[in-house]
Amino acid sequence: MEKISIGIIGGSGLYQMAGLTGIEETKVETPFGVPSDNLITGMLEGKRVAFLARHGRGHRILPSELNFRANIYAMKKIGVERILSASAVGSLKEEHKPLDIVIPEQFFDRTRGRISTFFGEGLAVHVSFAHPVCGYLGDRILAAGKNVGVNVKRGGTYLCMEGPAFSTVAESNVYRSWGMDIIGMTNLQEAKLAREAEICYATIALVTDYDCWHPSHDAVTVDQVIAVLNQNSENAQKLIRETVRLLDERRPCKCGSALQSAILTDRSKVPAATKEKLKLLIQKYIP
Repeated sequence: MEKISIGIIGGSGLYQMAGLTGIEETKVETPFGVPSDNLITGMLEGKRVAFLARHGRGHRILPSELNFRANIYAMKKIGVERILSASAVGSLKEEHKPLDIVIPEQFFDRTRGRISTFFGEGLAVHVSFAHPVCGYLGDRILAAGKNVGVNVKRGGTYLCMEGPAFSTVAESNVYRSWGMDIIGMTNLQEAKLAREAEICYATIALVTDYDCWHPSHDAVTVDQVIAVLNQNSENAQKLIRETVRLLDERRPCKCGSALQSAILTDRSKVPAATKEKLKLLIQKYIP
């Protein structure tokens, strides 16, 4: 299969974005099972890109049920070096209004028991995750927003909760007291696994509404939510298309060498089965 260096994770509506041509569907197998859906590939702004519907087409998979390892591994397998992750979020601050787009720089984990690493089974790896978002990729998204007139904000913290139920008012107010900016259910595991796979990663967080802390929360109607979702989808498409146009081949960040000093296990002690299973990820360091 032709190498595809740009991956996009989000809703299946992204496949319909203007300018996407040569669309093909590809099934990718991984040592970690089946991804959320087949990958959809096509040409966008003169570059080949791959799309993955995070929750499967038709939105069939709960956040807690997502096979994050298979999703990120599938991207790695086809050659992806950068992932743009579009995701709906709730706002925990008045300043982040519905229809705003936030590029968070930090994550805070409130999930329980999710698998967030490719490693184990005789191979101990501890990647640096102090700065979980690729700075260069964030810069390109911000520049793209200015170019297409979409309100993009850089910075802040994405709190990743377990779900599938939304927060209680008490929980929402605690998260606000911690200084969290936005809340969602999916991106923390994607970011960790992308770092382990040496893939640049950035979240395009689409604010749909204020979380339940806000006095107006209970007055929001289904029609209003749908209208925001539709506008967010349109904005996300414009933003992603322009970001893809702005990306060049060079990677000036350190994401591509995240494992260089992260492998603690004596190379001679790594089980053969583990080396074979993780060959795609570790072959630069453990031949």
